[in-house]
Amino acid sequence: MSAAAPEGTGRPVLSWIALGVVYVVWGTTYLAIRVGVRHLPPLLFSGTRYVAAGALLLPIAWWATARRRRAGEGSAMPAATAWLAVAVVGILLLCVGNGGVSVGETMVPSGYAAVLVATVPLWMIVFAWPVQRQRVTRRSAAGLAVGLLGVAILVGPSLASAHLVGVPILLAAAAVWGFGSIVGRRLALPPNPLLAAALEMLIGGVALLALAAATGEFSQVRWAAVPAASWIALAYLIGPGSILGFTCYGYALAHLPVTTVSTYAYVNPIVAVLAGSLVLSERVSWHEAIGAALVIGSITIILHRSQRASPPPDAGEGVPAAPAVASSQRL
Repeated sequence: MSAAAPEGTGRPVLSWIALGVVYVVWGTTYLAIRVGVRHLPPLLFSGTRYVAAGALLLPIAWWATARRRRAGEGSAMPAATAWLAVAVVGILLLCVGNGGVSVGETMVPSGYAAVLVATVPLWMIVFAWPVQRQRVTRRSAAGLAVGLLGVAILVGPSLASAHLVGVPILLAAAAVWGFGSIVGRRLALPPNPLLAAALEMLIGGVALLALAAATGEFSQVRWAAVPAASWIALAYLIGPGSILGFTCYGYALAHLPVTTVSTYAYVNPIVAVLAGSLVLSERVSWHEAIGAALVIGSITIILHRSQRASPPPDAGEGVPAAPAVASSQRL
């Protein structure tokens, strides 16, 4: 994917529509996951989502890659190193990261989960130093401190509640997503982001289904008892949540400034909280509101630490394969 173009170039109306789709669709994926895992096991649910999405996206991506080869812009077949790269990213981001989100949402409300997952940029700062030898600037350190304070306020009351198990699972999923995003930037991914995303979805989805089988999730499903709402949620995550969201993200990134596109990272949690409140009547306590505000504020500090045209940190469940687009989803 090419670097973001200056604002106002290309097709500005379509670009803003695409970004609006990312705001809404990726923000509501948390709600869809919460609805789906009420009656379908989380690993099976998530694995089915990504295998189906990857299978639908792969022919389109393969056609686009073959077209590039005919135009003399590269090979249609990814190299062996590219296959290894998409396997690593798919397993870290989708299998462990998104799989952990799905498991966590069996115990934690969708809006609450979205705010915890929004800590991905904080984890990226933590891992960028040992992996990329990237110095932590004062601005990044300030954002990290504000974010950690927000997480502490969010997590504190959960230590004596039913969220006790779900919260660390979600934070661990966000940490793995951040680590995978940093590692993915050092790997030789396929040059076509759609192909990379499709392969990552397929590999991550297959790994999730293998874990589901190993943990006995297939035998836990009472297929006749699964309501229509769960199937609708799954279809939403496959189509709009994965395929449409990723495509719109890539389009917006190619036609709008990176700093503008990066705003999805703090809009998505707000959308998720509102969707959970309106559809599932999830209550937002005062400490959750303060903690969420601090986390979103920390993301604002981190993402706007500079105006240079570099890829935005990958954040949010909705980024299916962030490193595949201009270094990066997703998701």
